Amino acid sequence: MPVKTFRPLTPSTRYATVADYREITKTKPEKRLVVTRKKTGGRNCYGRITARGIGRGHKQKIRLVDFKRSKRGVAATVEAIEYDPIRSARLALVKYADGEKRYIVAPNGLKVGAQVVSGPDAAPEVGNSLPLRSIPVGLPIHAIELVPGRGAQLVRSAGGEASVMSRDQGYALVRLPSGEIRRIHEACYATIGQVGNLDHENIVLGKAGRSCHRGRRPITRGVARNPIDHPNGGGAGKSKSGGGWQQLTSPWGLLAKGYKTRVRSKYSNRFILVRRDGRPMKLK
Repeated sequence: MPVKTFRPLTPSTRYATVADYREITKTKPEKRLVVTRKKTGGRNCYGRITARGIGRGHKQKIRLVDFKRSKRGVAATVEAIEYDPIRSARLALVKYADGEKRYIVAPNGLKVGAQVVSGPDAAPEVGNSLPLRSIPVGLPIHAIELVPGRGAQLVRSAGGEASVMSRDQGYALVRLPSGEIRRIHEACYATIGQVGNLDHENIVLGKAGRSCHRGRRPITRGVARNPIDHPNGGGAGKSKSGGGWQQLTSPWGLLAKGYKTRVRSKYSNRFILVRRDGRPMKLK
């Protein structure tokens, strides 16, 4: 999918790029498979802001995506490739033999009219969902389950792909897009192929307005505030932003850089063999 650019007639169009939607074959979503997204503006049930920088934005509809692929052995025909406003990947509308329609994440190369099926006996072809025990080693996969039957949780964004490296003692060693190598039970399902919309990472918004359309409000830097408003605020001139020793924190003093947030004794550590930075996982 190529990316469209513009003549630099204005500052906002000088660097802005947009996606080429030529692969989209249907503009309006399936009514039975969407719900309205209720926006909170970053506020909780008491009306207090708990997540800053959230607000405005265009009205959006949530597409109900089938991440479980629970119809085993029933072939479905791809009817359309659609746009999803809340995710980077495209969606494929599939229709089963009994007339039921569902959304799935559209892998790269899946065309309208193609047949997809899920189950242990399905062929390892693009769009088919199989358990990890049935997927050939080295084949690109996405939409991977972490717990059998729970539904896909990993590798669902645009351009993502993982691969099965080997299998041992009922587990498959899967290399994730981050470089992490993880043990996943071989009964978990995954879909063959790479997630579509590969050029999503090349899109440049170009102006603040396009961020506002997505519901992202601007946030003032902490060093530009007053001391009463932020721990990094205050100082004579730009005393804090240029250099020197300084701990970058949130407005409530929580470290923003260098602070490890992962629990060291997390139960899932035993499933990670190689971390995403290339270091082997140390178990305690």
